[in-house]
Amino acid sequence: MLLANTPAPPYYAVIFTSVRTDNNDDYLETAQRMLDLAQTILGYLGEESARNELGITVSYWASLAAIKEWKAQSEHVAAQKMGRDKWYQYYKTRIAYVEHDYSFFA
Repeated sequence: MLLANTPAPPYYAVIFTSVRTDNNDDYLETAQRMLDLAQTILGYLGEESARNELGITVSYWASLAAIKEWKAQSEHVAAQKMGRDKWYQYYKTRIAYVEHDYSFFA
């Protein structure tokens, strides 16, 4: 399934929107490593991602403390620097509190 299997709300969503540069050196490997690392953080609930010209990744978290831990994780800090220096023309991160969700599956 392509959708994250999130629990019943409330929880948090971190919405990372980006426009990439043409420099793809190590990007895919680093992105996979970041996903693997995020999954080790207590409170990580899942992720959904899509990319064309604009990339959007939404990660789901049980608490703000878990999000802060992820933001401060040393390999993630290094990847953030690489993103600013090399991979992204632009990015924006938003943190949202999810109060309600609903779904449909055929």
